[in-house]
Amino acid sequence: MFDDSNSAGLNMGHLKVWFTAGMGFFTDAYDLFIIGIVLILLEGNYSTTFHVSGGNAYVGAGLLASSAIIAAVFGQLTFGRLADKLGRKAVYGIEAAMLAIGAILSAFATSYIELLIFRFLLGFGIGGDYPVSATIMSEYANIKDRGKLLALVFANQGIGSVVAIVVGIVSVATLPADLAWRFMLGFGAIPALAVIYMRRKLPETPRYSALVKGNNSEAERAMKVVNPDAELKVTGKTRTTTLMSFFSNYWKMLIVTGGSWFLLDMAFYGTGLYSGPITSQFIPSSTLTGEIILAGMPFLVGFFGYFTSVATMDRLGRKKIQLLGFFMMGLIYLVLASVMITKGTKVTGFTIPASVALVLYSLSFFFIDFGPNTTTFVTPAELYPVKFRTTGHGISAAAGKVGAAITTFTFAGLIGSVGIKSMMVLLAVTSLAGFGLSLFLKEGKDLSLESASNDRIDTKDISTAGDMSVK
Repeated sequence: MFDDSNSAGLNMGHLKVWFTAGMGFFTDAYDLFIIGIVLILLEGNYSTTFHVSGGNAYVGAGLLASSAIIAAVFGQLTFGRLADKLGRKAVYGIEAAMLAIGAILSAFATSYIELLIFRFLLGFGIGGDYPVSATIMSEYANIKDRGKLLALVFANQGIGSVVAIVVGIVSVATLPADLAWRFMLGFGAIPALAVIYMRRKLPETPRYSALVKGNNSEAERAMKVVNPDAELKVTGKTRTTTLMSFFSNYWKMLIVTGGSWFLLDMAFYGTGLYSGPITSQFIPSSTLTGEIILAGMPFLVGFFGYFTSVATMDRLGRKKIQLLGFFMMGLIYLVLASVMITKGTKVTGFTIPASVALVLYSLSFFFIDFGPNTTTFVTPAELYPVKFRTTGHGISAAAGKVGAAITTFTFAGLIGSVGIKSMMVLLAVTSLAGFGLSLFLKEGKDLSLESASNDRIDTKDISTAGDMSVK
């Protein structure tokens, strides 16, 4: 049915879709890391005009850190459903506009409550970007490079993390603290603003046009984005037409994709957002710049994990990579817990050099980003039928962000109450649970989207049945 796009070689059309889809994930990762630096400024004695409020400092910081993540849950569910009901093109670009507006308004917030509200708006846009961008990339991709292209979209997170480190260091080194944190937050609007026009101009995907709308001519035009000579010779409609039939047939897969994402994000967002407090337990720093550099070191190591995943996704397959990532995460956390010397909740030393322990901790970010952080994004874009693809991805992503919100809100308090060593053990248990759940994941490698998702299509040959297009 989509042979011409399935077999098309990797080309500039694919890269255009990748760039258009990927900028949202640049901002997601940028925001994840930068809010940690902002909290250092607002909680400490650096800012003189704006502070995190609340009788309990942990609660105030936790709410500010998790507000965008909580909002992302609603954005993922809302945009995931709308993109299946109205079409991908109908909503694409709206989420990027919300993201940009939220970032700009956050930079000009005049109170703690305003900042919470503006970051909620930003988070809603970030959430909406997940299911729509992933699905658009998967529905334009060829079979041979689909995993690579989806992983490349997500790898923009790695770039966003590195840029956040650079922006954070430059900002605190050159700007007054009260201006530095505002610049950091506002900078996140730039990548989103860069792609709003491109998103609005991108045609509806070939599969949604043909299999849901029944518009063959529109589908053929869309196929030409990645293959100028493409022709749609066979068309049809998906049989999975009701939400109840979708849940009835795919509930087990939703548990696997959503549950593994939930467990992954509990580890990723907890260690990511609180990277500064964690790394300071290994090697304390007496300067703000030094603290930022240490906090950023795990992200720099993780950067290479994203692109290792890109290089191997279509060779090893999604399932093997996810299993390997979860297993190595759990192993590293257990080793770290075993080498920590503690007194109460405080780490007083290590049975190995502290620098080696820090490198080992940073290595966990490599396996996070090489493994489940990328694969949990890729697999839902392949394993659900076309009429409910963004719905399935949105539910899976929302489950992940629920895990992220829980750990983001509670991690700071747990570090203070039970200590880093106990948190490492908890993270190890979480990672190994993710490994166990991933054993039930279906492999989408080398399969068409219709085969990977078990989407049942009633097909008709255009040459004999006529054009089914909806005019």
